[in-house]
Amino acid sequence: MEIKPGIHWIGAIDWNLRDFHGYVTQRGSTYNSYLILDEKKVVVDTVKKHLAKEWLANIERLVDFDQIDYIVSNHVEMDHSGSLPVLMELAPQAKIITSVHGERGLKRHYKKEWDFKTVQSNSSMNIGKRTLTFVHTAMVHWPDNMVTYIAEDKLLLPNDAFGQHIAHSQRFDNDVGWDIIREEAAKYYANIVLPYGLQVQKAIEALGTLDIDMIAPSHGQIWRTYIPKLLEEYHKWANNICQDKALVVYDTMWGSTEKMAHAIKDGLIEAKIPTTVRSLKHSHHSDIMTDVLDSKLLIFGSPTINNGMLPSMGGFLTYLKGLKPQNRVGFAFGSYGWGGQATGQIEEEMKTLKWEVPIPSVRHQYIPDDEELINIKNTAMKLAESIK
Repeated sequence: MEIKPGIHWIGAIDWNLRDFHGYVTQRGSTYNSYLILDEKKVVVDTVKKHLAKEWLANIERLVDFDQIDYIVSNHVEMDHSGSLPVLMELAPQAKIITSVHGERGLKRHYKKEWDFKTVQSNSSMNIGKRTLTFVHTAMVHWPDNMVTYIAEDKLLLPNDAFGQHIAHSQRFDNDVGWDIIREEAAKYYANIVLPYGLQVQKAIEALGTLDIDMIAPSHGQIWRTYIPKLLEEYHKWANNICQDKALVVYDTMWGSTEKMAHAIKDGLIEAKIPTTVRSLKHSHHSDIMTDVLDSKLLIFGSPTINNGMLPSMGGFLTYLKGLKPQNRVGFAFGSYGWGGQATGQIEEEMKTLKWEVPIPSVRHQYIPDDEELINIKNTAMKLAESIK
């Protein structure tokens, strides 16, 4: 598919993908690759290895392999570089354009001495009618990451930045609509890019000087209609700007912690705070992270088992800590039989993340009675005041 005159999408659609290293991808994904036909023929990024045959067929429809001059590798990770070895077998004359870290990473992955040309940030390369400019975006989300910009086409090829996991027969953002693409872009950011907010801010600042009317990432839809909305969202996410809303995440053994979770939800809603409730038994941690992304008040609950929290809550907190959401208000709650250590442990994890914890954790032994549930509801209403 031609996305700009002389620039073609040649990627592959992964309709059946449902897990992306622990991130649930209910809508599948795409591995987007691009072919630029100019005086020099340039392939930008590749696809995951199991879809190489489909990808090579897309290339071959447009150009002979022995005509390919350059392969730009914006990112080493194998969903983008996995088919590079097979292309290099068919096009050994091609020179690989990448960053210094990119060359190191590709050599470590594939143990090949290909013809590499490393490029510095803001360096350019003329390929005929077009000039390719390379901007390093280190740690968005690996050290080797860079983007490729084509001024003549006002086109940004940013690899993982601005991506979403969506498998769709059409290529552009307006083909799926803002609500769906925003949801998937948020989930992608929350589960992959969130720890690198400072680096994202710097990247957006660097890219802000470029004239762009199309952003073609390496996963999901190509942006052309919703770019202003997308950049506005990325600004909020990168700066940990949240809404005055709450997220209650819990697991329960005999239903007591669940009763407390719903009492908290009732108090927050009565205090006019939009609230989402997620059970760890029924919601995947990668879906919950999408709720974390724009929720100011994060409330976690677990009963105590063997002197600690339930393993489901421990696993979720481990995942969340790695993603490092900042500028949040936290609260812990739970039931217990005798030890009761879980709530304190959850609270300590929140403090490790430097969240504000304005009200000490609440725990109740065995089954909370009606009066205790009313007190929990009132506590939630006090929590609501802390974020208004």
